[in-house]
Amino acid sequence: MNAEEVARYLREHPDFLNQHHELFSELTVPHPQHGGQAISLAERQLHALRDKIRALELKLSELIRFGEENDDISTKVHRLAVALLHAGSVDSVRQGLVDALRDDFAVPHVSVKLWGDAVAVDADGLARPDLFGVSEAARRHVEGLRQPYCGAPESIEVAGWFGEAAPHIRSLALMPLRARGACFGLLALGSAETERFYPGMGTLYLGRIADLAAAALAARAD
Repeated sequence: MNAEEVARYLREHPDFLNQHHELFSELTVPHPQHGGQAISLAERQLHALRDKIRALELKLSELIRFGEENDDISTKVHRLAVALLHAGSVDSVRQGLVDALRDDFAVPHVSVKLWGDAVAVDADGLARPDLFGVSEAARRHVEGLRQPYCGAPESIEVAGWFGEAAPHIRSLALMPLRARGACFGLLALGSAETERFYPGMGTLYLGRIADLAAAALAARAD
């Protein structure tokens, strides 16, 4: 009988060790941390259980940390929503976005671009040319996004949306702004940190922020 046959027999007869409990103290196996030291089968099982408990504790700590982070982000998104509800114009919506994203979310560079039927005006009803300036190719790219884009700037034009900070932008998030089924602009977040907005990162809250921004801008443009 070889080792595989013994292992198969024990799997097929799980009550074997219960019927021969004396083996727990008679059989010895290598210590999991000290290979040269022999310990009883019962002690080895205890080590295995301790390892499982430590792994579960680490997993629980990770889940608690994620939960706390999500609660913190949800609170910030709620504050942003309240600020946008109080905004009375497209310009004040834009300023509310910039303030909240910089102060609450620590995003250093924020850009809002509008096109189509959107009316970009300031508090005095004057046109805001800084809210335009997006090429047709860039518009088509943004309109084709089904979720926020995260990663490095894909063109000089995209980096240029952040003004004087353009040379320092290493990562960004692009979020289409949609209302009534049509894309009328974008919200862009930029950072000098390469890993701030990276491909594959979660975009749930980015999408929700874009939805809030789009709803507020569309309502003020009407």
